[in-house]
Amino acid sequence: MAGGGALSGNAAMPETLIVGGGLIGLAIGWQLAKAGRSVMVIERDSPAASPSGASWAAAGMLAPLAEVGFNEPVLLALSRASLAMYPEFVAELEADAGQPVGYRTEGTLIVALDNDDAAWLRRQYDFQQSLGLPTRWMDGNEAWEQEPHLAPSVTAAAFAPTDHQVDNRRLMTALREAFARAGGELRTGTEVVRIQHDGDRASGIWVRPSDDAGADPELLEAPQLVVCAGAWTRLLMANNLPAPAVPPIRPVKGQLLSLTMSPLLRLSYVIRTRRVYLVPKLDGRLVIGATSEDVGFDTRLTAGGLFELLRDAWEAVPGVYDLPVRESWAGLRPASRDHAPVLGPTPLAGLYLAVGHYRNGVLLTPATARLMCEFLLTGEVPEAMQPFGLARFHRRARMHA
Repeated sequence: MAGGGALSGNAAMPETLIVGGGLIGLAIGWQLAKAGRSVMVIERDSPAASPSGASWAAAGMLAPLAEVGFNEPVLLALSRASLAMYPEFVAELEADAGQPVGYRTEGTLIVALDNDDAAWLRRQYDFQQSLGLPTRWMDGNEAWEQEPHLAPSVTAAAFAPTDHQVDNRRLMTALREAFARAGGELRTGTEVVRIQHDGDRASGIWVRPSDDAGADPELLEAPQLVVCAGAWTRLLMANNLPAPAVPPIRPVKGQLLSLTMSPLLRLSYVIRTRRVYLVPKLDGRLVIGATSEDVGFDTRLTAGGLFELLRDAWEAVPGVYDLPVRESWAGLRPASRDHAPVLGPTPLAGLYLAVGHYRNGVLLTPATARLMCEFLLTGEVPEAMQPFGLARFHRRARMHA
């Protein structure tokens, strides 16, 4: 696609502008740049900031069955397809970035701590079996033999060998490097003030430094604008765009913390219960998460939230009681009305979306990047992406009117 005009100085106008430098935005930008497109990614946070976006705050689990409900078959299909892409995605990214991303394939133990948990887990297991997945049922003793750090109170477990994990922070760092090596431009510390549109076409974005609200905005133009702004999408788009172009995205807060594992307690698997997950990382961190709170953009940590995480983790793995606390943080998940992503075109020509991944952003990164790049390069919406279009919300609104 030919470009023209100017950004500032002598810089040429990119073919694609991406708003949001999280995993989704960077992965799309990396793949487009590799395909020969000129791409600029705009990111609000500076490198020194403490990000509150889901990409940095997540625990990095790749667990489609644990994260997707029984009543979400279309999302489950996309999630499983994205999980299948991960080995090739990681190999390509690590080669392009020259650094590892902490991809681990040991699997996940989903454990029950009482009879109610066991009944819930049996429903999960039966569902997994109905899909032909290699999940294995265990009694409490078998689970303890596989992971000796589990509590004696564990009554049953399901071992899911295909539920993997990745270090999402390393993944972000690697995507930044791979994007830059592919020729992409990343502008950090840059806030998008509004989207420029003329009639039924979007043509650019107005930006200013994130730390200078009084600065005069600068217009950046491009034929393609892709919004990957996570939980902040609606704030950005609702101020000057027509309502049919604005996706119904809201922030859902998640509090997490990490402990430092010791030689005496080093988990081999991701451990999940109905209420908490424990995710061991290669650098010795044990990430524990996460709360789910509809409190708007409030990212403050609370005593109750951290207490519940530690209590629930201790009930599953008592040895965490003696581990040093390393870090605590909160992030904002971008949730759409039906908890599925919003991908593809909007009613405004030139304006596209890749938002609303909720709890599945890390998992869905490979599939989202592949589908969005195919769409942006060809103009045709891939079949696998069609159920996730923005228009589905307007169809439902008309049905219930």
